Amino acid sequence: MLSPVALTAACIASVVVLMAADRLQSPFWRVVAKLSASTCFVLIAISLGAYRSTYGRFILGALLLGWLGDALLLSRAAPAFMGGLAAFLLSHVLFAAAFVSGAFSAQAMGTAAVLAVAFGAVILRWLLPHTPKEFKAPVVAYVVVILAMCVAAAGCAFASQRWAVLVGALLFIASDISVARDRFVQQDYVNRLWGWPTYFMAQIVLAWTVATVAGSA
Repeated sequence: MLSPVALTAACIASVVVLMAADRLQSPFWRVVAKLSASTCFVLIAISLGAYRSTYGRFILGALLLGWLGDALLLSRAAPAFMGGLAAFLLSHVLFAAAFVSGAFSAQAMGTAAVLAVAFGAVILRWLLPHTPKEFKAPVVAYVVVILAMCVAAAGCAFASQRWAVLVGALLFIASDISVARDRFVQQDYVNRLWGWPTYFMAQIVLAWTVATVAGSA
């Protein structure tokens, strides 16, 4: 297997190709580049020994669900979007489980929860008027789950001083805002211009956090 550094470089290169494919409206290269980038972040976690720790196994499961979500979201069809949404929702549940599987700060989580509620209210007030009726409940559920994941990430980061955990979670929120805007508010290449880098960097960063715990129970 390639080294995690080489896999990280391959993931970034695939994202560059993906952004070019989107710009040039090339469906074939979009599929190839997106699934290549997604496969790379899964392999990063495996190469770092994700299977050796409880934390790592949760992270690996979350990344595999992310791969599935990426595959489903290659289509803009409503059933595929709902499937992708479900895959990512479960992915965030596993990320949160990883973050609370070790030491965590309840105080940090409490503060983060207050901030998350305020932020979530702002996001939903912006997004829901543009969201079709059949998508409103799933979107609300997704927002709640990803914010809960970020709260768990804050608790983990403050307790362990592993700030990459929180950085990865926040990058995920940034990327999902671009997805929501592209899907429900305004479809535009600009959304992908910042959405793809933040999404794949979030997955890369979270995959690399496995390195700090691999080998523990």
